[in-house]
Amino acid sequence: MIQKRKLKRTLLKFLSFFSVVRGYNIAVVVLAQYLSAIFIFGSQSRAITVLTDGGLFLIIFSSSLAIASGYIINNFYDTEKDLINRPYKSILDKKISKTTQLRVYFFLNFLSVAIAWLVSWRAAFFYAVYIFLLWFYSHKLKKFPIVGNITASLLVLIPFFGILMHFQNFSWGIFAHGFYLYLILFIKESVKDLENLKGDFANNYQTIPVRFGSKVSKSLITFLVLLTLVPAFALIAYYKIGYMQYYFYVSSGLLLAFLIFLYQASSQIEYKKLHILLKLIIILGVLSIVLIDPNVIINGKNLVVPYL
Repeated sequence: MIQKRKLKRTLLKFLSFFSVVRGYNIAVVVLAQYLSAIFIFGSQSRAITVLTDGGLFLIIFSSSLAIASGYIINNFYDTEKDLINRPYKSILDKKISKTTQLRVYFFLNFLSVAIAWLVSWRAAFFYAVYIFLLWFYSHKLKKFPIVGNITASLLVLIPFFGILMHFQNFSWGIFAHGFYLYLILFIKESVKDLENLKGDFANNYQTIPVRFGSKVSKSLITFLVLLTLVPAFALIAYYKIGYMQYYFYVSSGLLLAFLIFLYQASSQIEYKKLHILLKLIIILGVLSIVLIDPNVIINGKNLVVPYL
């Protein structure tokens, strides 16, 4: 009986820690980084060469630790807000004390920079700056309208810049991909602000809906959705992205349908559904990267055909 209680307590703490660091998000980012490295950044190398690249592994591992620490400090500052917006998640997160969270936070930061140092001092400096930006966003920037959304979306993309620097592959096609993802992330953050309106207002977070109202926020989201058509068209028309072009057709259609539901939405549950739809579009985008050249997955050692 005592052992069962200990096992239950340990399991709850593990689930709490997994919830705090958003383990599911980190798993998606890691998958996206490796697929991007194989099919986009390192597209002139064999897939097996990219997968066995020790430097790449260390960079992705370092970024994963930095992202995990970023979620911890974000959770630390958002405790009061999450009690209103995410009461059930807050109950689970409390299974890990604030003291323990901060200890793990500093340990992960140190480990992230130390691992990056094994690659180069430049990589260590890059992730040290990234860690600082994650803290500064959670502590200050996220409370300001527009600036918070811009920063939050950029912080998701920064780990991919680490891979970009590793492969030294600077092309317009890569930046078109990045711009499309950035716009989707910006839209997602803006919808999240609508979803969290009550908690943000109660805690004086000056987000776009709090400061300017829901109508202005929806107008901005509409503009961003229409803007996604620009990089989507550019990638389809000017770059060899193989079957991934169908992802952009589907995602563009989903985003236009998303706008219809956006103007009908008014409750937290409805905004939550739209938020989930945007997450689905992002996950589909990650998985569809393999459609650039499916033969790489089928044959394993094939050379990815350069498309940029």
